[in-house]
Amino acid sequence: MTGAPSHLRWFTDLTRADVPIVGDKHAALGEMANALGHVGVRVPAGFVTTAEAWNRFVEANEIRAQMEQQLAALADGSRPLHRVGKAIRRLFLQSEFPSDVAEAITEAYRTLGRRFDQDEVDVAVRASATVSDLPEASFAGQQETFLNVRGDADVLDACRTCFASLFTDRAISYRIAHGIDHLGMALSVSVMKMVRSDLAGSGVMFSIDPETGFDEAVVINAAWGLGETVVRGTVNPDEYMVYKPLLDRPEMRPIIEAHVGEKQQRQMYAEGGTATTALKETSQAERRARVLDDDEVLQLARWAVAIERLFGHPMHLEWAKDGENGRFYVVQARPETVQSRRDTETLASYALDARGEVLIEGQAVGEAITHGQVQVIESVTDIDRFIDGRILVTGMTDPDWMPILQRAAGIVTDHGGRTCHAAIISRELGIPSIVGANDATRVLRNDQEVTLSCAEGDRGFVYAGSLPFTTTSVKVADVPRTRTQVMLNIASPTAALRWWRLPCHGIGLARMEFMISDLIKVHPMALVRFEQLQDEDAKRRIADLTHNYPDKRDYFVDNLARGIGKIAAAVYPQRAIVRTSDFKTDEYAALIGGGEFEPFEENPMLGFRGAARYDDDLYREGFALECRALRKVREELGFDNVVIMIPFCRTLDEADRVLAVMAEHGLERGRDGLEVYVMAEVPSNVLLVDGFAERFDGLSIGSNDLTQLVLGIDRDSTLLADMFDERDEAVKRAVKLLIDGARAAKRHIGICGQAPSDYPEFAEFLVAEGIDSISLNPDSILGILPKIAEAEARQGAITH
Repeated sequence: MTGAPSHLRWFTDLTRADVPIVGDKHAALGEMANALGHVGVRVPAGFVTTAEAWNRFVEANEIRAQMEQQLAALADGSRPLHRVGKAIRRLFLQSEFPSDVAEAITEAYRTLGRRFDQDEVDVAVRASATVSDLPEASFAGQQETFLNVRGDADVLDACRTCFASLFTDRAISYRIAHGIDHLGMALSVSVMKMVRSDLAGSGVMFSIDPETGFDEAVVINAAWGLGETVVRGTVNPDEYMVYKPLLDRPEMRPIIEAHVGEKQQRQMYAEGGTATTALKETSQAERRARVLDDDEVLQLARWAVAIERLFGHPMHLEWAKDGENGRFYVVQARPETVQSRRDTETLASYALDARGEVLIEGQAVGEAITHGQVQVIESVTDIDRFIDGRILVTGMTDPDWMPILQRAAGIVTDHGGRTCHAAIISRELGIPSIVGANDATRVLRNDQEVTLSCAEGDRGFVYAGSLPFTTTSVKVADVPRTRTQVMLNIASPTAALRWWRLPCHGIGLARMEFMISDLIKVHPMALVRFEQLQDEDAKRRIADLTHNYPDKRDYFVDNLARGIGKIAAAVYPQRAIVRTSDFKTDEYAALIGGGEFEPFEENPMLGFRGAARYDDDLYREGFALECRALRKVREELGFDNVVIMIPFCRTLDEADRVLAVMAEHGLERGRDGLEVYVMAEVPSNVLLVDGFAERFDGLSIGSNDLTQLVLGIDRDSTLLADMFDERDEAVKRAVKLLIDGARAAKRHIGICGQAPSDYPEFAEFLVAEGIDSISLNPDSILGILPKIAEAEARQGAITH
């Protein structure tokens, strides 16, 4: 900036080219302030000190030689880390600002106050090292932050302490681990007008899923009050996820997750005393409420996309909402340095070979499995006791824990979300971790042998004992491409994004009943007829789950729609085939409130299930909710790649009735490109394949039920288990008839049953018969794909 003091810059005068003098985070804020104002992105008013100010401070106080001496003693082992860090920090804290630097900071602070008509304006003071984030080092949380600072003297004190924080034990340890020269950098301090998020909310967001590396999602964490509770992981925050590509269509609202966290505390402005902030317990109403409504989630997501486009890479951002003016601001910005730099050419997967007693569960961080002995450490003052290679269990971590985190085999915390400090550092270090486990420090015991699994979706589990597991790794370039479309069977939305890198052609089967049991937990008719429920315990549990929904039916529709949307997002724009609910009556009855709406049947497997329910008085209103959710997914969230599939459709008349009911609810086959498939799993589907092909756009063979009904064997019978085999000649003939009939009618024909995942030779049979698609369980994809390619090669040789 021409004519500007060399010791500071205003944000509006900064660009990304100023990284060497103000650091990545501060330069990024300046770039955004200048380049994104036209799209609504806001950065609070403020200024930063430059590298020259830091160097001037060091030189004026003649402390560089003493710093070098201390660091040399650390390097040769003659002095321990904690003594070296303390000694260097004392050098800064006992020094004074040179008068020219102090005057520049003080005058800029007063100018900021005049802008807001305040003599002692409240500011946030943050530090940023003037070295770019490295591919393996994000510097997240390495320096100090001070909130609600007021007055000339306090601002200077905060700046001095920020200067000293370049040499906290955690920062020194981090630089040593990453081979960074301690004195090859300086420190910049930002002084920024406080955003009154203590009166509203704040949090963290990523323009990439920080867990799976899915680069088409924005992930937002939110809590009440100032944002340090989210950053440090002292609360379990709300989490929202938005699908980025559909944000360009303003009529769509592609929110695919909206999870309400406990948010046990909020950080507020302190009243009286010397502390500037204080923690306050949140009310029950605050814990149960969402911090952000849908419009606010979409606004922040659009900001994240705009910021990512500006910088050309995924970003890790901190945001705050001002409770006085209702506006949002971005208060920190840095590159995301883990998933965006991950090796995408190698696919690695982990799978447990056995199961044990679940001791604790929480949010999974990473996708790996590990085992070892537990070590519970509840205070950072006790980290010297940590034994290398153990699984660290604690309430929460912050940057002060860095010296031991990289020595742990795994980490489990009581508090925190997927964007807290423990989660970010765990990903960077490649350590599987579980955050937000609530009472891990109470349940797990020192020296206890456990297995920590993060390979089962977005929930992580700690099992008793040391369980065996398998690791598979393959180069993407080595995975063969096939003519036969290979698709995924997905049981739950929580796992869908973990498989987005697999070389597949979409989702061949997404089971709606699994989403209902995992995400909703309540029988849909119990929501429709809540007031008529007789079971008081069920009413209480339903009331607790649906407390944010005046109309309890909306709870079902919203949660199911988002679950389906998350699955569809993983493969968009490729097809995601979603099967409508296929619970048996005993399974429906097990849902909350379900006992009052389900008849007792001697043989539920062959009873009131699948299509028979959808136009029956016992479930018609429940199916209407399923249709509402599917319509919302396609028309409001924007996932027009969703294909609807009807299960266990016994007759052509039943097919006509179901299609008519769907049309009544706005799901008319062919309208807006809607395709409707049918499961081919009943002998009548085989015998009348031409009639079913006329009514539906595709057929998907359900080999489990088809085998059961062709062979007359209850698939759950242990006595006849040895006879239940999809490879039986009778079953194969039925499958061949379905393939031939569908191809004659020019309809898509696939299979989504278990057989191809279990038996590679069955997959080869399907290829030989000319099936269009084979849908497999994710963990079998890499093993079966070469078999399919080999079968296609043999078939080609025979054909030619």
